[in-house]
Amino acid sequence: MRSSSRGEVDPFIVMDVMEAARAEEALGRSIIHMEVGQPGTPAPATALKALGHALGNGPLGYTVALGLPTLRARIARLYGEWYGVDLDPARVVVTAGSSAAFLLAFTALFEAGEKVAIGEPGYPSYRNILKSLSLVPVGIETRAENRFQPVPADLDRDDLAGVLIASPANPTGTMLDRPALSALIEAAAARGIAFISDEIYHGIQYGARAVTALEVSDEVYVINSFSKYFSMTGWRIGWMVVPEAHVRKVERLAQNMFICAPHVSQVAALAAMDAGGELEANLATYRANRDLMLAELPGAGFGRIAPPDGAFYIYADVSDRGEDSRALSARILKEAGVAVTPGLDFDPRRGAGTLRFSYARSTEDIAEGLRRLREWSRR
Repeated sequence: MRSSSRGEVDPFIVMDVMEAARAEEALGRSIIHMEVGQPGTPAPATALKALGHALGNGPLGYTVALGLPTLRARIARLYGEWYGVDLDPARVVVTAGSSAAFLLAFTALFEAGEKVAIGEPGYPSYRNILKSLSLVPVGIETRAENRFQPVPADLDRDDLAGVLIASPANPTGTMLDRPALSALIEAAAARGIAFISDEIYHGIQYGARAVTALEVSDEVYVINSFSKYFSMTGWRIGWMVVPEAHVRKVERLAQNMFICAPHVSQVAALAAMDAGGELEANLATYRANRDLMLAELPGAGFGRIAPPDGAFYIYADVSDRGEDSRALSARILKEAGVAVTPGLDFDPRRGAGTLRFSYARSTEDIAEGLRRLREWSRR
């Protein structure tokens, strides 16, 4: 049967690592999961309680395509609480996770064949979603001296239709401060390049707060999610903020592509936004885990790292080991019982020499994983 070349995208390697780890567990082995960027905590108790109430009070059917008005209003209020931004709820689009937001954004902004710049290392699905939509991802080879973030000079070219920036970033956890983010937005605007800001790790930061692109400009697309800070990965619920002139276009696309985000997840997400105490407790765990990782990873042979500002990842340079990162991660799984992600997922050109360690699990798990890595490194 015929097939489309748009489906010829790279695998999401971390999912392959998860499956390999699952297979080891099926054999009875204990595996410490440092591969996946998924909180080890459940959805907030307030979210579960609200959902239980909603399930007992009638069917949860379609909502309007842009999302429950109460949820959109609450998301808009969040921008005032976190950033001091006065946001019109009409510009908020509730999506089926950030993945649906990327599909909507790329479809609304770009014509087939246009080029969109993405930082490398970066989240692999950016590249693969762009390819699947007949768009051309252009990798920006970021540098350690810029904390693996793009700089305005990277946009000094005439063939780009868009650029996607992530802060805090996956896999590095590094952030852009306001001057750096402003410079990128201004450079993009000067060249007529659409600017998309991935902010799904906002709320998970360890010093200065993350800066939203909406503090700089209204002529941007901002994408966020309930998966990370709000600990709701499997609920597949996110949002984006678009310029006023783009709302109706995005609404029409959402109506046809998704109808709406899951009603049950929207109900839970609304309640989760008021679970401040529980969410800050999760953040305290990530902070403790980060400190533990930074203190202990060098002793396990992984000392070439850029300390993260946010998210829950450590990105380590292992090029001095002389072993491909995919083979190295497979060996660490087999020999140490720790699942980690090879950097090839995030950087096709340089990722053979890097690994990503996630510290989103419990502190007990992280401590045990580090103990295993130290023992393994001494063999």
